[in-house]
Formats: sequence, structure tokens, C-alpha cells
Amino acid sequence: MGAGVSLALGYGPRVRDHLAPRVLRTSRLTLRPPTRADHDFLGALHGDPELYRHAPWARQTDPAAFAVDFAGWRGMWTELGFGYWVVLDCAGEAIGFAGLRPAAPGRLNLYYRFAGAAHGHGFAREAARAAVTHAAEWLPGHVVEAVVMPGHTASIRTAESAGLILAGTRRHPGDPAEVGESLVLEGPSIERIDALDDELRHDVLALFSRVTDAGGSVGFLPGTPVREIAAALAAHEDEMAAGRAFAVALRDGSALAGWAWWVRSVNSLLGHGRWLYRFMVDPARQGRNVGAILLAATTGLARTDGAEQLHLSYRSGSGLGEFYAKGGYVEVGRLPGVIRVAAGDDRDEVWMSRRVDGGPLVADGRR
Repeated sequence: MGAGVSLALGYGPRVRDHLAPRVLRTSRLTLRPPTRADHDFLGALHGDPELYRHAPWARQTDPAAFAVDFAGWRGMWTELGFGYWVVLDCAGEAIGFAGLRPAAPGRLNLYYRFAGAAHGHGFAREAARAAVTHAAEWLPGHVVEAVVMPGHTASIRTAESAGLILAGTRRHPGDPAEVGESLVLEGPSIERIDALDDELRHDVLALFSRVTDAGGSVGFLPGTPVREIAAALAAHEDEMAAGRAFAVALRDGSALAGWAWWVRSVNSLLGHGRWLYRFMVDPARQGRNVGAILLAATTGLARTDGAEQLHLSYRSGSGLGEFYAKGGYVEVGRLPGVIRVAAGDDRDEVWMSRRVDGGPLVADGRR
């Protein structure tokens, strides 16, 4: 989780898309790049002994060395288009520092440090989730990692809540030899899939069945025979073979933790849109930001596929409307009672859409 930055790594990824936001907003926080006015706040933050109880040797007390760090943090935004954000609360007060830096080829280090008065409110968790989700959309092909001291329970929990899982141990550069190795937690990897082999087909079918039996809104009811789910999977494979669809896979290590399909209409009039189908996250991984990571990744991959508008539908009563709204989708209509879950239990099919550039949806005749 070290804050050090080297801009001479040679393999630093760059956010080249002009649509990539530099400022992020969550329900309670604003994350923005550091400015010159943040010098004193960040100096005090990184010199506070209470914040370095788990790694007192890493505390920055040399003003000249801190000036180099500060310049590096600001320069990272200029050179790479991403980096560490200053985190502001609802009142606009700076309360912490969090973000991402290149760590190694294909890897990004997740960092977060908050003033003592901000501890205990879940702010670090909220900021870390936003950072990891941002990486999924705008820095594809990179795995996010956090390197944490084994006894730093609060930091470990923050990384886990952002979607990272324990992947091993490693000695952190700069740590004294007697300290030993730190824990390495990794976020999921994301991949575009254009065809399934036998092993992946087996894994997708197993995930599809688990999500169905857990009550997920993926087109079937719990207890649906596997053969019916397999038939739906085969239909999606036909679309992939015809070049009308691709899938997005999210993996924790080798385990398939999430999956979704983007489908393009056969009607050329609708070719600038993509339709999201069977968005699913392993029930065992829900509640730890994995869904938000997958949704961000699907958005990014649809953008690179040339989509301008994105569309999806879900079953009412599933609680998914708020989740998709956080991903930038807005409700555009619903079919009341069209889904019969059981006798006396009819649900709406709710339609949501968003533009890949984040701009407002505008109906014809109101431009």
C-alpha cells in the first residue's frame, strides 16, 4: 500500500480515453487529483505517527523527501492520466488520500490513508471501492493489488471490501528485513470472451446454475433444470459465433466469479447500441464490490467495441435498480406484471439505459 511513485517505470499504463473522469463521486465522498493547496494536508497525513503504527519506518518526516513525493503524485496525473486522489467529505474537507499507481507490468497498487478523525466511518472502504471500480473500466488488463502488513486488520478488511482477496505474501520494498513478508491481496482479472472452450463452458454453466438457484435475475427461477440453462447458454454461444455477441469474464485467480454478455441487434438501425444479458456474480462473492467491478468492466469493453448506448432489463423486486443506477443507468420504462414468478407474484420488467460517454439520454424531438 506504499505511496511512493516512480514515473520512470517504463511500463506505466496510461488512460488515453478523453472520457475518463478525473474526479469521482460516491454517496459521501469526492475524489479529486491533488493540487498545490493540498501540500500541507498531505504532509501532515504522511507524517502522523498514529497513522504509521504498523509501519513506523515508512513515515515521511523529511520535508525535502516529501516534496519529491508530492511532485510525483501530481506528475502521475499529468503523465498517466490517473493516480492518487485527495478524498473530500460532504462538507468539502480533505480527510484522506487514496488511489492507484503502477506497481509492475499488468499490476496496479491500491493505496489509502485517512486522517485519524475520519476513521471508523467506512470512508476508506468507500474510496477504495471507487478506485478499484475505476480501474476496471478505464485501465483494462491490469490487476489491482494491495500489499498490507499481516497485523493491519483494518487495512486488510478495506482491501477485501473493495473486491480483493488474499493471493500470497511478498516482501515489501523498503521494509526492514526483520519485518518479514506482507500480505498480497488481489482484485479480480477481467477478460473479453469471444468463444468458449469445454472447460470454460462447464464453469459458466455452473455459475449460471448457482446464480439461478440463489434467486438471481438471470431469466430463470430457482430449481430450473440444468438442461434448460444449458440451452440458454448454447443460444448465447450461437450469437457469439455469428459475431453478434461477446462475453465478459471476471475471475478470482482461476475461479470464475462473474459473467455477462453484450449482444448487438441484427437490425442495423440499432447497431450503435448493446444489450446486456445474464449479468451474474457468484453468490459467494456478493457484497464485496465484485458486481460493481464487473459492471464497470462491461461498460469499458462495450465502449471499446464501438457502442454508444447501453441497455439492460431486470426483474422488479430484485433490488437491482439502485445497483445499476450507481453504474450510470437510468430507468427508461417498464412492463408491469409481465414476469410471473409464482401464482399471485407478478413482477415488472424494468428497462434501463445509459450512454457510454456518461451524457444525458435525450428522446427524439427534445434535442
